Amino acid sequence: MVSIRLARYGKKKKPFYRVVVIEKRNPRNGRFVEIVGTYDPLKNPAEIKLVAERIKYWLGQGAQPSDTVRSFLRREKIV
Repeated sequence: MVSIRLARYGKKKKPFYRVVVIEKRNPRNGRFVEIVGTYDPLKNPAEIKLVAERIKYWLGQGAQPSDTVRSFLRREKIV
């Protein structure tokens, strides 16, 4: 099963996240299928960039967003 979730990057105490489409069994920062956005919690306000077209495609293919990504989708009015 495919899911849309966050993968953590950046340094210690300076997180930066990519919103990725990934096989559910893979580890958090494991091999992903596609990058569909970014999330930078350190900016004020937090910066969220999403590729709506690709996210809608993957949701149509049956991908399940994580709870956090689902809140981003609602906030950006994609879902």
